[in-house]
Amino acid sequence: MEFLYTPFLTQPLWLWLSFLAIVALLLALDLGVLHRDQHEIGVRESLWLSAGYIAVATVFGGWVWWQLGAQAGTEYFTGYLIEKSLSMDNVFVIALIFGYFAVPRQYQHRVLFWGVLGVIVLRALMIGLGAALVSQFSWVLYLFGAFLVLTGAKMLWMFRKDEPAMDMQNNPMLKLLRRVMRVTPRLQGQAFFVKAPHPQHGRAVLWATPLFLALCMVEFADLIFAVDSVPAIFAITTDPFIVYTSNIFAILGLRALYFALAALIHRFAYLKVALALVLVFIGGKIFLVNVIGKVPASVSLSVTLALIAGGVLVSLWKTRGAQPQGAVDGKPAPDKPASLAAHRP
Repeated sequence: MEFLYTPFLTQPLWLWLSFLAIVALLLALDLGVLHRDQHEIGVRESLWLSAGYIAVATVFGGWVWWQLGAQAGTEYFTGYLIEKSLSMDNVFVIALIFGYFAVPRQYQHRVLFWGVLGVIVLRALMIGLGAALVSQFSWVLYLFGAFLVLTGAKMLWMFRKDEPAMDMQNNPMLKLLRRVMRVTPRLQGQAFFVKAPHPQHGRAVLWATPLFLALCMVEFADLIFAVDSVPAIFAITTDPFIVYTSNIFAILGLRALYFALAALIHRFAYLKVALALVLVFIGGKIFLVNVIGKVPASVSLSVTLALIAGGVLVSLWKTRGAQPQGAVDGKPAPDKPASLAAHRP
């Protein structure tokens, strides 16, 4: 059993295996028990699922605190909060994707579930690459800091201007997928692929369905959003274990909350301002290390929590009485801000 205590990416192997076991158990429970049948998920069920994921993430964070110390625990909760907040924009984009492909609500959970599996792998690759760069070249953190400050500033600037209308039809990734794959004109139930006759020779061949295109676009959207969320957490801590676990738990919980949040996303209009300020703060504190020293993790958590809470409260006040927009039930949504590649700075 000594191999379980072998260091792997700064932490003992048993810590990583414990985390992966928890995630595997959650996914098995989600797909094999709670959603064995493809049913429409309502707001109430979505809130209960999200509460369960948040509870697990909180207990895991407490375990990290107890096992690795207060510093690691605070960094975990800060990273979790940042990723959870930054991912809220992703909910809006996912709703637009489902609206464009007219995905019924009973099939949306299937896309989100398999999308999570892709996220687990993609985030592992991105975080592993980031950790390797930071360990070999410490100045990379300054690049992350500059990127976060510029991204936050651009988000503030774009908030003041009308963003261009979303054009899914001309999205480069969607065009590429349609060019390299045979795609059925309509959904085929919950199937990602079906066999159907080829229009030229009549033999049965494999076709992708619009549901699979929706899955690919959801994965692509997450990749775009990870470009700023991963550097943001690396600016909090360079421990790959804290970065990865906080990322994955935040994403798991947000996908569970999607069906409730998609209907309420219009109420969080000013949250983008708070998120922009969080990015500026996190990026800026990297450059202040040589001036005032390292900002304590508790201060980072407090400032992040205060900014996000302020953004939520201002949003709820400013948008009181506002009507829902977009589509979450498989009906096409009206044009909304930005193409997937350009939605985030």
